[in-house]
Amino acid sequence: MFPIQDDAPRRGVPLATYLLIALNVAVFLVEISLPKPILEEVISLFGVVPARFTDPTWPNPWGSFKYLTLFTCMFFHGGWIHLIGNMWTLWIFGDNVEDRMGSLRFVVFYFLCGLAASLVHIYMHPHSTVPTIGASGAVSGVLGAYYALFPLARIVVLIPIFIFPFFFELPAVLYLAWWFFIQLFSGTLSVVHGEIVGGVAWWAHVGGFVTGLLTHRIFCLGRRRSVWQDERHPWGVLPLPSERLNH
Repeated sequence: MFPIQDDAPRRGVPLATYLLIALNVAVFLVEISLPKPILEEVISLFGVVPARFTDPTWPNPWGSFKYLTLFTCMFFHGGWIHLIGNMWTLWIFGDNVEDRMGSLRFVVFYFLCGLAASLVHIYMHPHSTVPTIGASGAVSGVLGAYYALFPLARIVVLIPIFIFPFFFELPAVLYLAWWFFIQLFSGTLSVVHGEIVGGVAWWAHVGGFVTGLLTHRIFCLGRRRSVWQDERHPWGVLPLPSERLNH
């Protein structure tokens, strides 16, 4: 299932979301301009290599600054599909979460989720020597926050059946719960088989999502609730027609 759009309105311009997308795109454009041998070295240098943190004999060009890779890895991607998938998801779900938190808090929240995602990946695959890159862990944290803040928002998803695209509208709580189950199931398989399944850091997604789910309220403290949410319902309700905004 691929998300197309949601119906949760926002009150302002999501500047932080736009800035994060722009930075990721800018870094990727630099990536694709590099010769392949140099790009591989750059990915190895700026990506998260679990063995670099767990094996003192593993080459560590960063020295005591190796922990910076827990943040730099968030801005590199392995291809157009990887980049577009992450940025499209951030585009759809990030604006509403940022609207609830505020731009500055949202940026801190985003990096916290990305950091937690990398740490969970290292814990689950401590001996891996494969560099891990991508904004997926941080974006997963945004999904965790969205799950809690807007569970009854409607998500339009595309499901390809053979060669035909079909569109369905689902509650966010159902779509995101299914998404999380896939990450958890695939991550469990990667542990059972002793290798990362499908070249995807599944446990980073799980770690980011759970971090977002557990910490989002801290970043929402003191913020005025969106008019979209009905105070009588702890998880919100669908907006009345007069309350719905286009975005």
